[in-house]
Amino acid sequence: MRFRAWHRGTREADYMIGCYFDSFIVTGTDEDVQWFEDLIEEEDHDILGWALQTMPVPEKYVGDRMTRMQKLDYVDIPR
Repeated sequence: MRFRAWHRGTREADYMIGCYFDSFIVTGTDEDVQWFEDLIEEEDHDILGWALQTMPVPEKYVGDRMTRMQKLDYVDIPR
């Protein structure tokens, strides 16, 4: 799952989804892992739109996990 989180196809998605995985899913509950497994089956542009709040979030992803993703404070881009 970590590989899939970090190899999405665009650098922006790699950092956002990969850093989210490293920050919250690695130590998460079984429910967190299932939510994330479902999420990474979605298209990158949809996930980015939900996280950046430019698109409405589908009901199945609404909640604390998506709110945490929308903060984007977990993204660590190396310089």
